[in-house]
Amino acid sequence: MRAVIQRVSCASVMVDGSILGEIDKGFLVLLGVEEDDEEKDLEYMAEKIVNLRIFEDEFEKMNLSILDIRGDMLIVSQFTLLGDCRKGRRPNFMNAAKPEKANDLYMKFVEKCKTYGIKVETGVFRAHMEVSLCNDGPVTMLMDSKKNF
Repeated sequence: MRAVIQRVSCASVMVDGSILGEIDKGFLVLLGVEEDDEEKDLEYMAEKIVNLRIFEDEFEKMNLSILDIRGDMLIVSQFTLLGDCRKGRRPNFMNAAKPEKANDLYMKFVEKCKTYGIKVETGVFRAHMEVSLCNDGPVTMLMDSKKNF
């Protein structure tokens, strides 16, 4: 499972001209599910992300989590995070989970994040989405449940 975590002052996702998910201060999480991912991967990612200390404290040090600041999360499924661009010019998506499995783990990830008391908004799985954000910092982190980076 891979994620791009962006610290935002606001973010939204639109499908067919309608805003479906919108948050204020918090995280925009772009989430990709790999074919061999299991529930342990989503558990690891959810726990790691909600406790990630990348919000500034009163001394302007990145020392606070989304839980500490009572922030929101916008979680958007993005299989293209699994694109392998090492060979050729066209990404290979062979490692991305099939849609049924990807949607199942994506939705379980969303539900797991909600158990922390965080307001969570989402896009629509497999829809063409337009994502807007105000990247705060900018601060952007990459995370992989297999600890590849």
